[in-house]
Amino acid sequence: MSKKQDAYYFNNFLECAQCACEAASLLEEIAGNFQRDKLREYMDKMHVVEHSGDLKKHELVETLVKAFITPIDREDILQLSQNIDDLTDKIEDVLIRIYCTHVSAIRPDALPLIQLVRKLCDNVLELLREFTDFKHSKKLKSLIISINTLEEEADTLYIQCMHDLHSCAADPMEVIAWRDIYTYLERCADTAEHIADSVESVIMKNA
Repeated sequence: MSKKQDAYYFNNFLECAQCACEAASLLEEIAGNFQRDKLREYMDKMHVVEHSGDLKKHELVETLVKAFITPIDREDILQLSQNIDDLTDKIEDVLIRIYCTHVSAIRPDALPLIQLVRKLCDNVLELLREFTDFKHSKKLKSLIISINTLEEEADTLYIQCMHDLHSCAADPMEVIAWRDIYTYLERCADTAEHIADSVESVIMKNA
């Protein structure tokens, strides 16, 4: 396989991870300057980002089907591609739930969790940049640990947010809406960790 063909898969991972970063930054921007009357517009912007990631993933699958030799196992390429796409999807899912449940204001304790998701996406992008040369990289292990640590922080925030929600919110509809939103934010963090786990698995297989 030529170096150009070899690099294609890793570049595609990066492009898809960039979509996740764009989605997370957009969600952070929306939450930090929330305007309920613009939610439909925000949804359209988010879907453009999510659809771009889908197209890149489908392009990778089409290339993979025709490939005779791949730089890493086909199953690992598919798994990693799916995990990265899932991250963008779940970020969009957060905004969908904000829209569908008619949220009128963002709860203040949601902002640190949203910021953590954005930080996780940034770390995933950096991880995948290093992954392009995984056989020689000296930073991959520390980046994987960093993502695991951020995911643990997200778990802690999620638990506190859920506790406060059920302790303080008087409106049952608010509880139902935000319970769902917090859960999807936590799933974003879990998915970022799944990407790190997939990368670590590839490293172990090819050590």
